[in-house]
Amino acid sequence: MKYLLWIFLISLIFFRYFTTRPVYQNNDLIRLTGTVYSDPIVYENARYLKLASLKIYVPLYPEISYGSRVVLEGEVVDGKIKKGKIISVEENVGTMANFRKKIISFYQSSLPEPYAGLLAGITLGSKGALTSDFWEKVKYVGVAHVVVASGTNVTFVVMFLISTLTLVLPRRKAIPFVILGIILYLFISGFDAPLIRSAVMAGVAFLGVESGRLINTWRNLVVTALLMLIYNPGWLIDVGFLLSFVSAASIMLFEKRVRSKLLMLPKILREGMSTSFAAQIGVAPILFVTFGQFNIWSPIINALVLWTIPMIMIFGAVGGVVGLVVPVLGKIVLYLSYPLLWWFVKIVTIFTV
Repeated sequence: MKYLLWIFLISLIFFRYFTTRPVYQNNDLIRLTGTVYSDPIVYENARYLKLASLKIYVPLYPEISYGSRVVLEGEVVDGKIKKGKIISVEENVGTMANFRKKIISFYQSSLPEPYAGLLAGITLGSKGALTSDFWEKVKYVGVAHVVVASGTNVTFVVMFLISTLTLVLPRRKAIPFVILGIILYLFISGFDAPLIRSAVMAGVAFLGVESGRLINTWRNLVVTALLMLIYNPGWLIDVGFLLSFVSAASIMLFEKRVRSKLLMLPKILREGMSTSFAAQIGVAPILFVTFGQFNIWSPIINALVLWTIPMIMIFGAVGGVVGLVVPVLGKIVLYLSYPLLWWFVKIVTIFTV
């Protein structure tokens, strides 16, 4: 009976995928209406976004950002719309999108570029806030995964919370607070789809690891993935979904083993690093292939900058939220992140010279 259920779920995913996905032919003239759920990337002469499974390039103006409700049209060429025409833009639909935009604006008014954009990318996953030049650099050196909305953001939230909470609580009792922290981070980050996927899977993975019943945990993780694919079958070919699943699976498989090898480290470092390393074991090969060119120095570059991410996220989140209420105090908190941002930018610049 259980095998029939698995077959049914998998069959349902493929049925929905092939019956709901839009099929475009070359030279089709189409009009699309939808909400932008991932920050567009800003290039020198165009803005790139993804909508209805299409890669779309539109003019820089009128501006499109996360949460915008857009109507656009254009000609399909090889699965892309290279010269899209924007018909209308309704900016920032929803409270969360407005909240997110205000925090990013506060970053930009408080710090120079590329530091403001980098802070927005690391803290909120807003790759659209990065300058096009710096975006190309982070892709080239292989650290783009920490400045986009991805499972990496959630991993570092988990890493920091585990490191901190286990100083005062047993690990098992800390897990509910970790999950609550993930949910709060989603409120700040704007509920971008990759973050939601990663949060769900991270929650399943951590609950399973602490239950000690790995077989049941694998079943729960797979069922979660299948239900998410039924909800949105387009994620079947989405790299972000794959990263979410693989990072959760890597935590389940390797976290305890990695933790046992780091006993020489202080507890505050051991707990977080074991989670981070475990997740990276699975996702590193995918990240190297996915984000632009392969850089032989990428592992070293990651090691040089990843230690800064948790503190940057803390200063960014606290400073951004406080700054909306008391701007002067918020700026002071953001200034604390400046040395870390400078280090990150410096490392990236050195390896792109």
